[in-house]
Amino acid sequence: MVNYEIDPQILRSYLPAGVTIDTYQNQCFVSLVGFEFKGCKIAGIPIPYFGNFEEINLRFYVKRRDGAIEKRGVVFISELVPHTTVAVLANRLYKEHYTSCKIKYKYELAHAEKRLEYRWAINNGSYHIKAKFQNEESAIVPGTLEEFIYEHYYGFTKVTETETWEYTVNHPRWHINAPTEVEVQCDFGKIYGPDFSFLNQQEPYSVYNAVGSDVTIDWEINKIKV
Repeated sequence: MVNYEIDPQILRSYLPAGVTIDTYQNQCFVSLVGFEFKGCKIAGIPIPYFGNFEEINLRFYVKRRDGAIEKRGVVFISELVPHTTVAVLANRLYKEHYTSCKIKYKYELAHAEKRLEYRWAINNGSYHIKAKFQNEESAIVPGTLEEFIYEHYYGFTKVTETETWEYTVNHPRWHINAPTEVEVQCDFGKIYGPDFSFLNQQEPYSVYNAVGSDVTIDWEINKIKV
């Protein structure tokens, strides 16, 4: 999770109807995220050929008041995956923003250090996230930026200017590893559009690595019309 502070006005055109931008101590963030899907299933049935794959996404953080409940979630600006079939199905079924491209992932455990690397190629460019983390795991401390970044359990998709789809993501509270070294090579403007080109010169505000877990998604979509 490579996190950048951003002017919330930049995100207004990406904001789904019925939700507002979520902030931490009046700061707004986007995150460049690399992670692995492992053993994916639909309705408990393993997905042949496409059950394991990497994803690179750019996301920001939102919230929605639903009666007495405040639902804190994420909006995906872009999701990159290595399989065209996965991208097409996700876009058609769930109105997501997937694009297929070449992605490579490498993980090494050396002594007390984790080494993670994601490489992807798109729009005639090659990019990467390379990071080293302490192998020691720690709990997320309440009230911290780490908690803000990870503790969003809803997904919101902008379908039209007046319709939003909402779904629920379920997983236990993750543990994290502290970073020791990070290198990001990404042309944000070329990949995500000119709104994000300023990130090419901006240093990450923070970097985190979470130790994953089983995750389930409630795909009974709540269609919000405003």
